[in-house]
Amino acid sequence: MKTHTRFETSAIHDGYDPADLLGSLATPLFQTSTFTFETAEQGERRFAGEENGYMYSRLGNPTVTVLEEKMAALEKGERGLAFASGMAAVSAILVALTKANDHIVCSSGLYGCTFGLINMMQDKYNIDHDFSTMETKASVRALIRPETTCIYVETPINPTMKLIDLKMVAEVAHEHDIPVVVDNTFASPYLQRPLELGCDVVVHSATKYIGGHGDVIAGVAVGKKDFLDEVQMTTLKDMGGIMSPLDAWLLIRGLKTLPLRVDRHCDNAEKVYDQLRKHPNVSRVLYPNDSNHPDYHIRQKQMKRGGGLLSFEINGTKKDAQKMLNHLRLIKIAVSLGDAETLIQHPATMTHAVVPEASRLEMGITDQLIRLSVGLEEWEDIWQDLEQALDQL
Repeated sequence: MKTHTRFETSAIHDGYDPADLLGSLATPLFQTSTFTFETAEQGERRFAGEENGYMYSRLGNPTVTVLEEKMAALEKGERGLAFASGMAAVSAILVALTKANDHIVCSSGLYGCTFGLINMMQDKYNIDHDFSTMETKASVRALIRPETTCIYVETPINPTMKLIDLKMVAEVAHEHDIPVVVDNTFASPYLQRPLELGCDVVVHSATKYIGGHGDVIAGVAVGKKDFLDEVQMTTLKDMGGIMSPLDAWLLIRGLKTLPLRVDRHCDNAEKVYDQLRKHPNVSRVLYPNDSNHPDYHIRQKQMKRGGGLLSFEINGTKKDAQKMLNHLRLIKIAVSLGDAETLIQHPATMTHAVVPEASRLEMGITDQLIRLSVGLEEWEDIWQDLEQALDQL
């Protein structure tokens, strides 16, 4: 399959050639559970891995394959693999890279469900983990053990917007032949490509910017072909967290406008950030495009722009934060991100509610912290809604 150099063209054309399927401009939706064989012997060959072809949609589907190939092209990886959700992708990759009594080094801030997953793995299978700020090579090296089998990183970190220097982490990891897994959900491949920085596997909640319209739950992983082929035929096949053809079709459609949407998200976020930081009821704003952000230098070298997410702390209490959210009129209270609509949520009681308070505070998630996914509306309307709600405090 031909791939294109420029991201915007690749997002539209890679992974599918209309000439392959009766000239259909739109990728066809193969809404089928199974595929027929011309002969019993052909079925035998395919199940034995001796012949390429589709057998059963849990094992592969043409519409899903288009999405996987498109995501591999956009992330500059060898192979993409689609999952039923972002957490299905995270779970499959971590299960594939670990066994009982192994060890994982994690960035010192994780999505609440990822935090829950690694604790479950510890409780059930004695797979230990440590958190690292990953600010220096020494801080990463200090936690690597003989039983460490992977390093798991979020950047930007949800919801504190802290950044991790991926090239630096990859250099340390590869000194020990340890793979680096990066959750690239917040940035999308349009803003950041971890594989180009030396990392080994990228995971996405494709529900977010990849889909972009709030109408699909999905996950994707991109990395080396040999590794993801193994994941497909073991962890994904046997645990069953597969993506449906319809969800793949929706994501393929969403990807065509990803560059346009993300640029608009970034434009709006930059303008809203400028206003938020001036409001007397806001104590601080966390946004990696801020030149005063402690990790701004990392943003400059590994991200194209600052992204459409920002977080801010109000002057007040948890009740004040909830009061502010309840006074919003245009902005929707919801825990997702990357949608056309501007979404807002309170991490301490929503996305990170599963995290014990001490760990949550150590991550920097206070009761005053609010996360904002800046949408595609006119930015003045977004700000006017935020301003009137903040003025109620």
